[in-house]
Amino acid sequence: MLILYISFCYRDQIVEMFDHAYGSYMKYAYPADELMPLSCRGRVRGLEPNRGDIDDSLGKFSLTLVDTLDTLVVLNKLDEFEDAVRRTLRDVRLDNDVVVSVFETNIRVLGGLLGAHVMADMLRQRGERMQWYRDELLHMAKELGHRLLPAFNTTSGLPYPRVNLRYGVLNPLSRTGTESDTCTACAGTMILEFAALSRLSGEAVFEVHARKALDVLWEKRQRGSDLVGTVINIHNGDWVRRDSGVGAGIDSYYEYLMKAYILLGDNVYLERFNTHYSAIMKYISQPPLLLNVHMHNPTVSVRSWMDSLLAFFPGLQVLRGDLKPAIETHEMLYQVTKQHKFLPEAFTTEFRVHWGQHPLRPEFAESTYYLYKATGDPYYLRVGQSIVEKLNAHARVPCGFAAVQDVRTGTHEDRMDSFFLAEMFKYLYLLFSEKNQLHFDIDEYIFTTEAHLLPVSLSTSQPPCRGNNTVRLSQLPTEDLFTYSCPSTQTLFPNNPSFAKTIRDSYKYLTGVGRAFHASPDSILLLAGQHYPVSLMLLCNSFHQCLSFNEAHEGVYRVKLVAEVTQTPEEEVVPLIVQLISPPYLGRMVLTAGPAKFGMDLIKQEHGTSPYTACGPIENAQELRGHIALALRGDCMFAAKARRLQEAGAIGVIFIDHREGSNSAETPLFQMVGDGGSTADITIPLVFLFSQEGALLTSALEDHSNVDVLMLPKERQLGKRGDYMFSTYTVFFAPSVPVFLFLVLSLITTPDKADKPLGKMNIKFRLAEEGELEKGEARGPTLKFVLEKGEVVLEEEEYRQQGDSCLTPGGDHVLCSYGQTAASPPSHSPNDPNTDPGSQDSRVPQSPPTDHKPWAPQH
Repeated sequence: MLILYISFCYRDQIVEMFDHAYGSYMKYAYPADELMPLSCRGRVRGLEPNRGDIDDSLGKFSLTLVDTLDTLVVLNKLDEFEDAVRRTLRDVRLDNDVVVSVFETNIRVLGGLLGAHVMADMLRQRGERMQWYRDELLHMAKELGHRLLPAFNTTSGLPYPRVNLRYGVLNPLSRTGTESDTCTACAGTMILEFAALSRLSGEAVFEVHARKALDVLWEKRQRGSDLVGTVINIHNGDWVRRDSGVGAGIDSYYEYLMKAYILLGDNVYLERFNTHYSAIMKYISQPPLLLNVHMHNPTVSVRSWMDSLLAFFPGLQVLRGDLKPAIETHEMLYQVTKQHKFLPEAFTTEFRVHWGQHPLRPEFAESTYYLYKATGDPYYLRVGQSIVEKLNAHARVPCGFAAVQDVRTGTHEDRMDSFFLAEMFKYLYLLFSEKNQLHFDIDEYIFTTEAHLLPVSLSTSQPPCRGNNTVRLSQLPTEDLFTYSCPSTQTLFPNNPSFAKTIRDSYKYLTGVGRAFHASPDSILLLAGQHYPVSLMLLCNSFHQCLSFNEAHEGVYRVKLVAEVTQTPEEEVVPLIVQLISPPYLGRMVLTAGPAKFGMDLIKQEHGTSPYTACGPIENAQELRGHIALALRGDCMFAAKARRLQEAGAIGVIFIDHREGSNSAETPLFQMVGDGGSTADITIPLVFLFSQEGALLTSALEDHSNVDVLMLPKERQLGKRGDYMFSTYTVFFAPSVPVFLFLVLSLITTPDKADKPLGKMNIKFRLAEEGELEKGEARGPTLKFVLEKGEVVLEEEEYRQQGDSCLTPGGDHVLCSYGQTAASPPSHSPNDPNTDPGSQDSRVPQSPPTDHKPWAPQH
């Protein structure tokens, strides 16, 4: 009775939370695609700052409304559902001139229309409601399906990642069609929606194309490991990224193979899933962890962190019947949420934050729901309670629920994605509901990856796709008890109702939350892919009689292995800076920047930089060569951008965060990581600015077309020390392209004062007679500039062009060049053993561009 009462209370609380979120969207945002819960207004694409590929889900089609339709039926809000359907039919247009993600539009909008049609048709057939409905949502779904079909016009059959809803892909007006790559999940997560659309509409073309894409991915798997990579070329089928896991980039490909079998009844999908699943459990699953490996060399882990999207996998394992590893991984994820309140976007194998964002993802709630329904263990109700409580405590705001920008600080981000309403509330409500409390039999439906409901009756009530060219496998992996059956806890764990607890207890204090970690003589947890010191101890009895190692070898039951697992210290993120040193800033504007785990180490060497994404061909390579580039975060990996810019001749990159409002004061710094492969080829220096610091830099560039900046460690900030020899870079805009010129200054100190800060200096410039300095008239640190006769006219012309005023010792104002600033940034100490003060870095151009010739430093 207590469990029923708790479920009743939490179910009502979940409905209230949904009303707050959905009501806020309808009040403040509709008909916009999404709600901005901090601003209390709608997010309209093109009217808000671009967020990169995140915005590809926005198509000006009231995304949140469409994505939420069948959630209204699940929560028994039938009046609201009928009203929402009428709004959709009246207001939603699908022919907008907008480039959208094929994957996101399929799972959110097409899936939302199909799920809503299925619910509307069910209510109509019962004679209770929707008697006016005439399949209008299905007609809209068919229209959208035809608008997505041009994406499949490739030589391989794999779809383009983006499509223009009005103009398709290859039309000159489409503004897309130049992409060559797509993720495995993007190409492999079409079959449920497209096959359902075919079988409901009678048009087989949709299922044909989705099945073809799955066939290509299957044929391109690595035959030795039966694994697939993360990114594939859509034209020739070559793998672009060969790291393999169950998280971002691959996740729903595996999910849709299993669910396609359930929905469509085709054994081919199940056979493929079982083949992949055996490979996953052999190479990727290292309970309780799920670690990415190289598809061609799967015994090697390619990274030491996991992303939050893999949280769906325990739920998929429940569908497959493999409960033990599902319980293990879910418990690990729960311990991470207890440590950080929410699942970070990525976390290390030592359960520290790798990427701190949490956009209110529902995958952990999804797996919690599946495990509770499979085991009946009330423990999972308590997990669900913790999810509800943390959402209310840490994500609820006056106008909805806001994503968490960083779980370490609790700061919010002005976004509430549509999947929060489509999935989170659906799974939480179902978790606390019994079957007889729902308006329909939930077992008659399968959830899509966006939690939209499709009837399993499609496998028998409608004919399968004509021209099915898939074939059975000649060799199947070794079958286990549940290769072709649903889970049975009685078969798995006969007469053991506490089996789940027994499994969980091994991981109860995995992250150290709840008690201090102590090495246990009875059990060991070695995290795969990591190296730990392990000590062997002799087994002694209560009389302090110990066995020798020779004796211990004689019987395996007479010796225990004791492992003292020492976690490696958390890697310190050394802050870097970007310092503006030309007038009017003169070093006073200092922007905190984060480092990269690859590229040049700026702690040892420093460099001096409007943003663009750098995810496509670099068209201005000639102008960029020998200079430092700004690049906007998003659309592709940091490493991919760095490689393209390095190949174009850039000698450094400053990345700027595309997330609106992010800043170094509220968000902890992080290190940019590679793309899963080797990054040894990237040798240029790289730093990262959050968006607010980036806005200051780009604003300075717009206000002052020539700006000198520094990239260097924070502790070597200009004005803190004066014992450096350094390089500065002048930055200005060319039409639509950032161009960077190079100036060199050298600040010389005497060796005996090299380690002492110079403090404040007033530096005056005057023209000296030839040989005057050699007579000893100058004392202390000296900057000497020599103008050769042939250059005087050129420099005077530059003064007139720049128009800035410099003060002479006599109090007169003269035109001056930015090259004259004495506040030049530090680079290397003359005493630095890693640097030869008399030589220049080979990555720095040895001669500057001829149109801005620098002063020549003289020692």
